[in-house]
Amino acid sequence: MTSPAALAGVRVLDLSRILAGPWATQILADMGADVIKVEKPGVGDDTRGWGPPFLPADGARGDAAYYLAANRNKRSITIDFTTPEGAALIKRMIPNCQVMVENFKTGGLAKYGLNYESVARINPSIVYCSITGFGQDGPYALRAGYDYLVQAMGGLMSITGQPDGAPGAEPLKVGVAVADLFSGMYAVTGMLAALRHAERTGEGQHVDIALLDCQTAMLANQAMNYFVSGVAPTRLGNAHPNITPYQVFTTADGHIVLAVGNDGQFRSFCAEADLQSLPDDARFATNPARIANRDALVEIIARAVSRRTTAQWIASLELAGVPCGPINSIDQVFEDPQVVSRNMAQLMTRVDGVEVKLVASPLKLSRTPAVAERAPPPLGADTASVLQELAGVDPDTLEELMRKHIV
Repeated sequence: MTSPAALAGVRVLDLSRILAGPWATQILADMGADVIKVEKPGVGDDTRGWGPPFLPADGARGDAAYYLAANRNKRSITIDFTTPEGAALIKRMIPNCQVMVENFKTGGLAKYGLNYESVARINPSIVYCSITGFGQDGPYALRAGYDYLVQAMGGLMSITGQPDGAPGAEPLKVGVAVADLFSGMYAVTGMLAALRHAERTGEGQHVDIALLDCQTAMLANQAMNYFVSGVAPTRLGNAHPNITPYQVFTTADGHIVLAVGNDGQFRSFCAEADLQSLPDDARFATNPARIANRDALVEIIARAVSRRTTAQWIASLELAGVPCGPINSIDQVFEDPQVVSRNMAQLMTRVDGVEVKLVASPLKLSRTPAVAERAPPPLGADTASVLQELAGVDPDTLEELMRKHIV
């Protein structure tokens, strides 16, 4: 028998939209937090319109797939908090919330009395998380920041793509908005740490998350390569800057990723590939030597790999203990037996009766597993119940607020 969800009893007032903020609050919601998504009346989160494709695919246009990706397990309410009445509704809910999340431009909520300093006066123990492109201070603080810009400014595009001189060489962005997604995950970590502090002390705090900070942090070994060597890393295509052979190779019928991480694995690969002499060649005996002679090594391995199919290589290399794998298309990902076994797709039904297949949470906790209780909600589906519960709004007042388009 499982325990209550890990974040049961935590209520999150979510004023964020697009991806980084909603990604963070979806993770909190998966862990059992009650996430109240506040959206603009009649419009909602911008991503509801970021399609095609839209749900349902065979009927009238509904929400875009983009929105569905980041808004599971939430309740949706509509409030125009740019009006005094709307801002007052938000303020009436704040004492009943432990967390507030927003991703407006730095200082943008101050004129509505919804910035951290104003909110903390209402609820001193609240954890208030701001997610912006460049943070709450610094010369770029007032700039709008988007994932694509941050991938460029934060160095990721300078190390992604084919090397100069190769066909198709140019800086490339990653295929999903990784700066947004990593910022969302860092935001969750910060909020959980701040919640722990609030539990101990009763003291809330401001969690300041910047996409550029997070992108810079996730440069990881590439940043350290620069710090240690003084040389800025460049694009290497599918090759790895610190390990080889660790890249894509062409097989007889497609491609395979070969991920040799140490000298023992290299020796095992060579034995399986009929290249037994390579580990005893001084040019290739150690990883530093292989890096120094990368081009010659890759040419030899490429000829050998091209003689067998992808399936043949995977079957033999897995038996030999050499990390490798196919390059799956996204449809193949969700047909992969490991992905299927781990239940990484889930079918849910929205309150409007529409079924939607979603990617499941990857968090596997033995005592407090992730919950899958609510499909991404239709716009404003929970406005009446939430405002009655958290702001004490009676039906007559609600009707008046709706007439004035405040909710």
